[in-house]
Amino acid sequence: MQQLPEAYRNQMKTMLGDEYPEFIESYNAPRTQGLRLNPLKLPAGEPFAETVKAQFRLEPVPWCDTGYYYEGDLRPGKHPFHAAGLYYIQEPSAMSSVELLGPEPGDVVLDLAAAPGGKSTQIAGKLRGEGLLVANEIHPARAKILSENIERMGVANAVVTCEPPDRLAAKFPQFFDKIMLDAPCSGEGMFRKDPDAIAEWSPAHVAMCASRQADILREAARMLKPGGTLAYSTCTFNREENERVLDAFVSEHPMFEVARTERIWPHRDRGEGHFVAVLRHRGEAGGGSAAAAAGKAAAGGRGPRRDPAAGALRDALALWEPLRREAAPELELAAGEPLLFGDQLYWLPVPAGSAFGQARLAGLKVLRPGLHLAGVKKGRAEPAHALALALPRREDSRGVWSVAAGSAEAAAYLRGETLAAADVHGWLAVAVDGFPLGWGKASGGQIKNHYPKGLRWMT
Repeated sequence: MQQLPEAYRNQMKTMLGDEYPEFIESYNAPRTQGLRLNPLKLPAGEPFAETVKAQFRLEPVPWCDTGYYYEGDLRPGKHPFHAAGLYYIQEPSAMSSVELLGPEPGDVVLDLAAAPGGKSTQIAGKLRGEGLLVANEIHPARAKILSENIERMGVANAVVTCEPPDRLAAKFPQFFDKIMLDAPCSGEGMFRKDPDAIAEWSPAHVAMCASRQADILREAARMLKPGGTLAYSTCTFNREENERVLDAFVSEHPMFEVARTERIWPHRDRGEGHFVAVLRHRGEAGGGSAAAAAGKAAAGGRGPRRDPAAGALRDALALWEPLRREAAPELELAAGEPLLFGDQLYWLPVPAGSAFGQARLAGLKVLRPGLHLAGVKKGRAEPAHALALALPRREDSRGVWSVAAGSAEAAAYLRGETLAAADVHGWLAVAVDGFPLGWGKASGGQIKNHYPKGLRWMT
């Protein structure tokens, strides 16, 4: 059994009473492993999902219809299916909060403290390409990981930002239908798998986390539409960071109510542990004139202005269109607008009827303004890695080179090696069992590897 702080043990004795011995005994059990199938690539009813389930002997997680347990020796994170974004490795308890938030296609959703991306990609799966996800992470290195995970899962309608909550709230007053706040916490639910979390824990650390959580929650509340829903979650057990934070918040914000709370305990359920509360804004859906005026001001307000970069965007689109016909003929873009970000072309999602757009992002640090389509420079366009991962499964169609997931060719491509291929030319989506991994460019009987160097498998 791990050496747990005495103050932590006393806290849990007070909370659990007669259940305390069973709870402490759970620390002798192995950590729980889980993954979520990606409905953007394996939608309900997709026969290939059964192949993945059999491959890793998956068992359903009861509170998440795309969640599954697996045994730790199977290592699905080292399989080409992971690189293709067919699933996301996630601790099963953590899957519960997005399920309770309940995003639906067409919603405008914020994940406020989003790295590394488990909840963001779960939200994106529920949106099914409709609506908008803004995924924010204040720490730049973690925001980069968040952006990479959103890319890997083929999410096309997400914007990734790197801002403190107060700056984001100033830009998005009463803007979101639903907000996910997985608050930074003392990590008591991490103890079984992370010894560092034990070393960092103390009553003072718990108090500091609770104070920070209260501050973040206040900023999150400013961004929720009247009638909207906010899910507050932590991976910790104590009441100071959970019920007491919520009680204080509701007393300060009478327009909010706690509609539901759920706990997952490691001695009762198959998971490391989680706390979730669903809060609802009592105001009428649709907001009001004050919210609309604040939103207009935050977006820049005075309507369209002349864009000095319009000519560069036109030139980029002229290069992009023939590339799209060659490399991505089956691409379907949701409602939005093209955006040239330096020499990189993106498709910014703009849901119908939403006040979202480029002006709303002005002044914010944006890592990923929607779907990355191409790099455009020196009179040519090259397809972006994100574009390949956003494409649908394609086994026998123009523009794709598919190999078996367990083949030497699949492993060679992921290592960055050139592939042999006769009778093909131009840009190809290199795929495993039809699911794109990235790009290659074929000529002279070879496919030159364009898999990003930072993602390549080590030999």
